[in-house]
Amino acid sequence: MTVFIGGAWPYANGSLHIGHVASLLPGDVLARFFRQCGEEVLYVSGSDCNGTPISIRARQEGVSTTEIADRFHEEFSTTFATLGFSYDVYSRTDCEQHHVVVQELFKELYDNGWIYEKETEQTYCINCAQFLPDRYVEGQCPSCGRQARGDQCDFCATILDPLDLLQKTCKLCGDVPETRKTTHLYLALSQWQRALETFVETAANEKRWRDNAIQLSKRYLHESLRDRAVSRDLPNGVPVPIEGFTTKKIYVWIEAVAGYLSASLKWEKTSGQSALPFWSEGAKAYYVHGKDNIPFHTIIWPALLMGTNRGDHPTHIISSEYMTLEKKKLSTSQNWAVWVKETLERYEPDSLRYYLLMNAPEQRDADFSWREFIYSHNSELLGAYGNFVNRTLIFIEKSYPEGLQHCQVGNGTLERITELYSQVGDCLEAGHCKKAIELIFHAIRDCNVYFDRREPWIQVRKEPTDAECTLATCLVWIANFAQLLAPFLPFSSEKVKQLLGLQEFNWFVIRHVPRLELSPEPLFSRIDLTRIDEERVRLEKRKL
Repeated sequence: MTVFIGGAWPYANGSLHIGHVASLLPGDVLARFFRQCGEEVLYVSGSDCNGTPISIRARQEGVSTTEIADRFHEEFSTTFATLGFSYDVYSRTDCEQHHVVVQELFKELYDNGWIYEKETEQTYCINCAQFLPDRYVEGQCPSCGRQARGDQCDFCATILDPLDLLQKTCKLCGDVPETRKTTHLYLALSQWQRALETFVETAANEKRWRDNAIQLSKRYLHESLRDRAVSRDLPNGVPVPIEGFTTKKIYVWIEAVAGYLSASLKWEKTSGQSALPFWSEGAKAYYVHGKDNIPFHTIIWPALLMGTNRGDHPTHIISSEYMTLEKKKLSTSQNWAVWVKETLERYEPDSLRYYLLMNAPEQRDADFSWREFIYSHNSELLGAYGNFVNRTLIFIEKSYPEGLQHCQVGNGTLERITELYSQVGDCLEAGHCKKAIELIFHAIRDCNVYFDRREPWIQVRKEPTDAECTLATCLVWIANFAQLLAPFLPFSSEKVKQLLGLQEFNWFVIRHVPRLELSPEPLFSRIDLTRIDEERVRLEKRKL
C-alpha cells in the first residue's frame, strides 16, 4: 500500500503556536505509524511564503517579503524538527520548483477550458493607490456579522470575496476603499458541482472524512459553488503564465494547495524515486489541517485535480477543530498564544506531543491549560508510563543483576498485546489519533495495577519463579508500549528501544526482550507545580 500524507502549509509571517501544531501533529503520527507497518509513505509539507500575510508583515517592519519568509521558514523547519516531525520533504512556496509546477498546473487548467477571462469589480484604495488583495480588506461578515478578512470568515468559515464584506476598510491605511472594474482570470468551479457532490457523498458514506469536513463541504455545495478568481494584483507570488496577465499573480488559495504536488515532485527529484504511485488510483491520501482549511482541501483541490485529469486525490480528510487557550480564543495579534519555539526551550517535545494528542480537537474545540498540561505530564507520562517502566527495570536491576533466567510471560499476555495492536492500528488508519493513544494508556494503567497485585517484592522471596514471570511479563509489555507509542512519543520510545536492545520498530508483537541495559535513567522528570503560575504570569504579561 502507498500512503500520501500532506500537512497544511503554515503562513511564514509569524511563529507557530500550539493551535498550528495541534492540527498538524496527526500527520506525523500517521506517517510514523504507516512506516512501522512497512508501507510506502510520502509525507510532505512546507512554508507558505506567498500571499498577503507575508506582505503585510514585511510592510509593517519595513523589510522585504523575502526576509520575512526566510526568517519564519527557518524557524518552522527547526521547530518541526525539534518536535520530531518526520517530513520526507519540507518545502516552501517561493522556490523555483514550486513556481514551475504551479504554472504548469495553471496552464493545464487554462488549456482544458476551466479558466476564463472576466471583467469584474475589485476593491481599490485611493490613498494606497492600489487594488487591494483579499487580506488587505477587512469588514463585517455578511453571514454572521463578525469581523472578517476579505477571503474568509474565521468564525463561520464562509469563503468570502472582499466585495461581500460590509463596512469595508483598507487594512493598510484604514480608509474606506472604493470599487473599480478590472479584468481577472476565473476558475469555472461551478462546473464541478455535481462531480464534487458525488465525491463528498462517497467520502461521507465510507466515513473517510471527519464530520466537520463532511458537514462544511455539504454546506458549500448546498449553497451552490461559484466561479472564483484565480489571479490577483499581488506584490509577491507565482506569476500567471497566461499572455496579458503576466503582471498578475496566481491567487494563493489555488497556488498553496498545489504545494502538495510540487513538494512530491521535489522529493522525486532529490530521492531518485517516482512520486507517481502516491498520486495514482489506489493510493491512500491523508490531508491534515485545521477547520479553516477544509473547503480548500475538500472542494478546491479535488476540483483542480479533476480539471487536470489527476483524479480526486484526497481519500482521508483529518480536519481538526479549534484550540483555545485558558478558555479564551487564541489571538496572535494580542499575543494570547503559546508559542511552540519558546515552549520547547522549557519542556520536552514528547510532553507537548502527548498533551496535544490526548487533548486533541478532533471532534470539538479543545482548550490548552497550563495547569492541565503540567498535571498530565506528571500524572500520565511520568506517573503512569514512566513509573511503570522505571519501577520494572529498577526492580530487575536490583533483584536480578544477571538478568532474568526464566522469561515465560503470563497467560494471555501476548493475546492481549496482539489485540491492542489491532485496535490502535484500526484507530490510526481511520485518523483517530486521540482514541488510539487513549487505548495505549489505558493498557499502561492496567499494567501498573498488575505489577501492584502480583507484588514481585514479595514473590522474589517466596516464589522466585513467579517473580520472574511477573517481571518478564512487564518487560514484554514495556517493549511493546515503546513500539506502540513510537508514532506518538518518538523520543521516549527511542530511549526504551536503546535500553532493551530492540531493533527497528515495526507493527508486530515483540515476544521477548533481547537484552536489558542496567542503570536505567527515568524516562521523564517531574515538572514542579510552581511552573503553572509562572506560565500563567508569563502569558498575561505578554498579552497586548
